[in-house]
Amino acid sequence: MFLDTSTIHAKAGDGGDGGVSFHREKFVMFGGPDGGDGGNGGDIYIEGDPSLNTLISFRYTKKFRAGNGDKGGIKNCYGKRGLDCVIKVPRGTIVKDAESGKIIADIYEDNKPVLILEGGKGGRGNARFATAERQAPAFSELGEKTEERKLFLELKTIADVGIAGFPNVGKSTLLSVISSARPKIGNYPFTTLTPNLGVVAVDDTSFVCADIPGLIEGASEGHGLGHAFLRHIERVRLIVHVLDISPASGREPLDDYFKIRKELTAYSKELALLPEIIVANKTDITENPNKICEKIKKKTGKEVYQISAVTTDGIIALKRAIASLLAELPPLKPIEHEPFAYEKKDIGEIIIEKQNNTFFVYGGMLEIFARKVVLNDPDSFRWFQKVLRDKGVIRMLKEKGLKNLDTVKILDIEFEYLE
Repeated sequence: MFLDTSTIHAKAGDGGDGGVSFHREKFVMFGGPDGGDGGNGGDIYIEGDPSLNTLISFRYTKKFRAGNGDKGGIKNCYGKRGLDCVIKVPRGTIVKDAESGKIIADIYEDNKPVLILEGGKGGRGNARFATAERQAPAFSELGEKTEERKLFLELKTIADVGIAGFPNVGKSTLLSVISSARPKIGNYPFTTLTPNLGVVAVDDTSFVCADIPGLIEGASEGHGLGHAFLRHIERVRLIVHVLDISPASGREPLDDYFKIRKELTAYSKELALLPEIIVANKTDITENPNKICEKIKKKTGKEVYQISAVTTDGIIALKRAIASLLAELPPLKPIEHEPFAYEKKDIGEIIIEKQNNTFFVYGGMLEIFARKVVLNDPDSFRWFQKVLRDKGVIRMLKEKGLKNLDTVKILDIEFEYLE
C-alpha cells in the first residue's frame, strides 16, 4: 500500500526534577546541600531514510515520545539526559504543524536529522539555591514539562523529471526501459497506483525520473487518482509528457495533451510553467507517425520526440535530450518557506483578576516558576514570596486593592497575604 500523508502525535521529553540532598560524611559537620540538577528531556528529530518511499509505517504507529530526563542525584550529580526520538521518513517529506498548516521542515536530504521539538530543561537541584543567608535549602525545581504536538506529514517525491500523461499511454513502460525501475505494467486503467522512481544513466551523467500515475480529466478537482498524486510532480524540474499516438487506443493525442495541460495549470500555475518535452509513444504500431507528430508540433509549438517504449526505438535520443535540457536548468532545491517554530510562553506579562477577597495571578513567568518550585518547607515559601516582591507582583496586587488576610492564588499555590 502506498501512503503519502499522515498525521502523528509527537512529544519531546520532560526535564528531570532537581535533586534535594545534603552532604553526609564522617568528620564533616556541615556538608551543605549537594542535590544535582535534573537531566534535560530528549528531543524529537525527523530524518530522511533512503530505504523508505512511502509513509505506510505511520498508518498504525501514530505516537512518538522522547525520553524524560532523570532526577538530579546526590553529590551534585546531574540527572541523565532523556533519549532522543528519531522518526524515519522518506526523503521529500514535508513536516507541518497540523493546527496551522505551516511548514516546520522539508526533509530534503537523507541521513540528516532535523530538530522538530526540543526537550524540557532539567530543574535545578537544591545546591543551586544555597546563599549566605539560606545555607540549607530543602527544595529544588521540577523539570520543565513539554506539550504534545500534532504533526502532519506529506510526501512530495523528489525527482528531476516527472513523466505525465493519461493512463495506458506507456509511462511505466518508458520508465522501465530508461532506468532500472520495475513498475507494474498492464493494459488496463490505473495499472500504476503509486509514483515510481528510477535513476536514468546517459553518457557521463544521470538524473531521477518519476512516473506520476492517475492523471485524467478532472484530476485537479479530485477525479480519479490524479488529485492524490499531483503533489509528487510539484518538485520536478522538467515534465516529460507522453502521448499515445497509435490508432489502437482510440484516442486523439492532441486532445489528451491539452486536457492534461489544463489539469496541471488548474493544480499549480508554477507547475504549468515548467519546461516540457513531448514524447509520441507507440510509433511501432502507428502508420505515418511523422505526420501525426508534425501536427502535434504545429499545435503546441514544442519539439516532439518519437519513440517506441516496447522496441526501445528513439530511447537513446530521448535520454540525451532530457539530460541536455536538465543541464541548462537550475538544480533542485528544498521548498522555500517561512521557518515555523512553536512559540514559548510570554514570561513578561502578568495578569491579576479579583473575585471577592481572592486575587488570581496569571502570567508566563509566574506560572513557569510556580510549576517548577517545590514548596515543601517554610524556607522555600519565604523564598517564593521574595521572588513575588522582587518581580513587582506584590506591588501590583496592592494597586489592585490587596489587603491583609486577602487570598492570593497562583495556579495551585494559595496563601493569605500578611503585611
